[in-house]
Amino acid sequence: MSDYSRRRIITAGLSTVAGAAGLAVAARLASRYGLMPPDSGGVYGIGESLTYATQRLVMAQGSAAREFERSRISAKPHVNYPAGPPRDEEFGRLRAGQFAEWRLIVDGLVERPGAHSVAGLKGMPRATQITHQACEEGWSYIAEWSGVRLSHLLQLAGVKPQARYVVYYSHQPHWWDSIDMAEALHPQTLIAYEMNGEDLPEPHGAPLRMKVPRQLGYKNVKHLVRLTVTDSLKNVGNGLGSSAPSVGFAWYAGI
Repeated sequence: MSDYSRRRIITAGLSTVAGAAGLAVAARLASRYGLMPPDSGGVYGIGESLTYATQRLVMAQGSAAREFERSRISAKPHVNYPAGPPRDEEFGRLRAGQFAEWRLIVDGLVERPGAHSVAGLKGMPRATQITHQACEEGWSYIAEWSGVRLSHLLQLAGVKPQARYVVYYSHQPHWWDSIDMAEALHPQTLIAYEMNGEDLPEPHGAPLRMKVPRQLGYKNVKHLVRLTVTDSLKNVGNGLGSSAPSVGFAWYAGI
């Protein structure tokens, strides 16, 4: 049986049990196929589990965020939380050196852990997209983003077969998130170093930020310093896969 046929059968099963026997049964079916989000135990966990499982089965590989013409770029892109750059001494020192000493660490379940400079990332194959960034709070904007595909970095690192998630951390204390491998390997998922044709501005995450255009804005963590590949999120931070659930947002934020 092809992967496509298997996805159709599982998706049909999720829809059927959700309608006939309730969301709890559908969530158990999702769990059987390893399609449970890390925050599935929360107040809205059953509904979030069904949403995540269904979207992953239907759209994990083939769907893409809409891309726009340059004329659609927003004149004043909104600055989301955290609104300003980090204020600690270390960030100030790195900024003074034009981020030449900034390093993006790649570790975890990889064959070749490493640390990449901004200049090194800029020397890798470049990807550019003009996409829409939407916030759960209601604002949005369109911008051009350039960077290196996360899939390229993971290929260089040699991801081990048991890997299921990529956890990514900001220089800002306590600000981190994660995505599953389907999202990490998607060609639109970038480590962005430019915005609208210029180096990434500090309010928008300089010198590096995650760009996940198929998910809501809070998944696009700024001031990126580390990527960790893992097979489980249970022992990472709060065990919910992100700092976002602690303030009321879901781990999976697919648009």
